[in-house]
Amino acid sequence: MPTSVRLDAETESLLRRLARTSGRTKSEIIREALQRMAEGAAEAAEPESLYHAVEDLVGIAEDGPEDLAGEHKAHFRDRLRRRT
Repeated sequence: MPTSVRLDAETESLLRRLARTSGRTKSEIIREALQRMAEGAAEAAEPESLYHAVEDLVGIAEDGPEDLAGEHKAHFRDRLRRRT
């Protein structure tokens, strides 16, 4: 599918030089550059781990009681009492 791209003189010169030295067409070089950019964007979009996916959220919540897991019922009752 034909596509037209306008390049400044410096970029056009670079593209011609790359085509000449690599023995490829300008279109092939542009396609490869787009493919590499797309692959890089996809890699950047995938977090390295679950922590990296939520690291911007870690530490923004208020600390709770240290024994919350073992004493959750008592803490819940205390909260209900404080509401009334």
